[in-house]
Amino acid sequence: QVQLVESGGGSVQPGGSLRLSCEASGSIYSISAMGWYRQAPGKERELVAYRGGGTNFGDSVKGRFAISRDNARNAVYLEMNSLKAEDTAVYYCYLVGSPTITSGPHEYWGQGTQVTVSS
Repeated sequence: QVQLVESGGGSVQPGGSLRLSCEASGSIYSISAMGWYRQAPGKERELVAYRGGGTNFGDSVKGRFAISRDNARNAVYLEMNSLKAEDTAVYYCYLVGSPTITSGPHEYWGQGTQVTVSS
């Protein structure tokens, strides 16, 4: 069973920075993509960034956030800069991969980590 463990959330003032980390544990044969989504209170979950064959960012974070992966550790990182109050949300790690050589792609989600941007 694949589990995603997130860390690095917290509270920061507007204009500050935070770095989120997510590491996948358990047996997985291959990973197609890893990334981050977020959900603010009363809003739908939205893409922040993911990295697979290419890299995609949500429009609201382009130019401020960066995503990187460590394939050896099955990990993904989100560097968040110039944070704004509207970045406040629960951030979820996301993985698409095949658990075995014969299985198709599965989606996995982390438990979420809270990011609060407030003065």
